[in-house]
Amino acid sequence: MAMTMVEKILAKASGKSTVTPGENIWVNVDVLMTHDVCGPGTIGIFKREFGENAKVWDREKIVLIPDHYIFTADERANRNVDILRDFAQEQNIKYFYDIIDRSNFKANPDYKGVCHVALAQEGHTRPGEVLFGTDSHTCNAGAFGEFATGIGNTDAAFITGTGKLLVKVPATMRFVLNGEMPPYLLAKDLILQIIGDISVSGATYRTMEFAGETVGRMTMEERMTLCNMVIEAGGKNGVIAPDETTFEYLRGRTDKSFESFYSDENAKFYSDRSYDVTTLEPVVAKPHSPDNKELARNCQDVKIDRVYIGSCTGGKTSDFLHAAKLIKGHQVKVPTYLVPATQKVYEDLFTVKHDGKTLSEIFLDAGCIEPAAPSCAACLGGPKDTFGRLNEPEICVSTTNRNFPGRMGNKQAEVYLASPYTAAASALTGYVTDPREFM
Repeated sequence: MAMTMVEKILAKASGKSTVTPGENIWVNVDVLMTHDVCGPGTIGIFKREFGENAKVWDREKIVLIPDHYIFTADERANRNVDILRDFAQEQNIKYFYDIIDRSNFKANPDYKGVCHVALAQEGHTRPGEVLFGTDSHTCNAGAFGEFATGIGNTDAAFITGTGKLLVKVPATMRFVLNGEMPPYLLAKDLILQIIGDISVSGATYRTMEFAGETVGRMTMEERMTLCNMVIEAGGKNGVIAPDETTFEYLRGRTDKSFESFYSDENAKFYSDRSYDVTTLEPVVAKPHSPDNKELARNCQDVKIDRVYIGSCTGGKTSDFLHAAKLIKGHQVKVPTYLVPATQKVYEDLFTVKHDGKTLSEIFLDAGCIEPAAPSCAACLGGPKDTFGRLNEPEICVSTTNRNFPGRMGNKQAEVYLASPYTAAASALTGYVTDPREFM
């Protein structure tokens, strides 16, 4: 029986030879991730249901990453991190990326940053595996050819105790992207285009599989951007077939063996949609929905108050490199916030060069605000002392993933989602700007 890539992954995880969309199956989990927002709830449910002295199913398959509300004076937020820390110590969790060193309570040199990018950089994302996380953007890891999706605290607690979860097999929607990517487009433009076309409910509980020669030429970080935002279309998960680009990224990051799966030529897809990327233009998602698509050039009269470059979607090294290419030699007209996704990205800002200057030199010379410590920061609002949070009803162009009312702070603020190119161009003019004006 012909199957899609995700159906094959779930068949293997459930010990079945075949599975079909809509079928409910028990799957064995390879990795469970939770962070400071949902981790305490997950731990509480685990202890309530399995017992105060219960042990986790596998201490080496659970990854704990504080990253959301971490650099704040908020007592409740800091207590959440304490709960993760105590649980990691109690259960001897192998992969706990703390923000402080417990021995001296100083900054921990092993702190990683935002969970979704950190998972990839630390080798926890592998083809053919099943990864669950208590965060909707866990689908980011589908870029590596695995089944990765977000779950709630109750499901995570059950996995913590058993290593299994009941899953309904999703049908697969395929998106084939062909053509050579124009120099003014990035993966963020493509996914905003797709979400705008199918709506925020267009892929509800379905897999979004990305294929085609354009995807094949993408870097892993650009592939992550595509898969990261499938949840904004209601998708259960996103996935891209692993290839040499995938394997090269994983070399040196993991020594664990994995099996790659690919959709059969005669596999049945829920739908097929094709794009010629050479015909596309830079787009933004206007307030207050990721599917409120508009061409960037049609928003040139929108005066903005700030620009925000960061998050799991738009705070990777390549995202900052793209922004720096446009900003170099110019001055920003509005406050421009830089929040690297991980510690590795933060270090890259001070070592990776473009045209003879490091990225940080380019940004600071242009008048951008000094890069912040890696975290989710203002992407989802957070406590009022969160770096970059919109505490006033301002208008912001952001490389983040959501622009619902209040998402980045103030409920009256307006957020335009954009690519790093468009965000950088907008920073230079003080208006929503098509990046082609600077290319």
